[in-house]
Amino acid sequence: MKFKAFLTEHGVGLLEKRFLSAFDKMGKVCHLLLTRDHAIFLHNLLNGDGVQCIAQFRKHALFDDYRISSQNEDRIAFAIDVSLLLRAVRSSVSICTEFGNGPTANRLQIKLVKKLPLNCTQPMPFLTFETKGYKSAVVQDVPISKPLSRAEVLELQTALDLAQDLPQTLVQVPDLNQLQNLVERMKHVGDLLNVSISKYGDLHVQISTTLVTIGSEFRKLLVIGEQAEAPSDDRNLSARTRSEMTISRGDAQHFQVSVKHFSRSIQCQLAKPDCTFYGIAS
Repeated sequence: MKFKAFLTEHGVGLLEKRFLSAFDKMGKVCHLLLTRDHAIFLHNLLNGDGVQCIAQFRKHALFDDYRISSQNEDRIAFAIDVSLLLRAVRSSVSICTEFGNGPTANRLQIKLVKKLPLNCTQPMPFLTFETKGYKSAVVQDVPISKPLSRAEVLELQTALDLAQDLPQTLVQVPDLNQLQNLVERMKHVGDLLNVSISKYGDLHVQISTTLVTIGSEFRKLLVIGEQAEAPSDDRNLSARTRSEMTISRGDAQHFQVSVKHFSRSIQCQLAKPDCTFYGIAS
């Protein structure tokens, strides 16, 4: 199997300043799935517990001169340490900035290689970053797992397909900072968070213990998918009662989630999205 490409300036910016920073908050390791047309970062898709995260890019969004080949329909997947990958990208940016102003601009090439590390008898796979300039060449090797087998790639692709099924109702959350600050305060109260999303465009979050109940409601958010008109008498009810009645009518879905996992999911704002939607999928 072979993979080689040049990261564009736009691609470096997307990875360094946005998406890898967000993935670094999710967990230590992610999978990178490379196909003929896409580069897909996947966190925790093969593990049912915890936050799952997917970032899918068309190859031209990140790369120039993209070349890939394998006996598995030109698909290559492996696990990689996110912090090491982010560090390599940042170092390459620094090198390009420092030495890339001459007549021959630096280009950042990445490729899959096998090398024999010191004190090892077997070659190991690496994702190599190579920056070549007029008078300099800097190589950084990021260790990766053994590339996934055909069966493992199929399992990863199946999990990816299932994870991309959209909930029937999605609501747009306009202020993730406000939501994150709320959830951070809730961390000190309990471990489990109750969340409901209604077809009326309401997002309700609440945490309860035997001594205290804390909650907040975001009302009349933009809805995509199944939606309904809220009953006029709902406006006179408390947020908690309104949420309970909406659920009993079948106009809202609800679930209970670890407050730490929910807080971690909000770290997606580090990717600087244009908009963020929340939904509940079964």
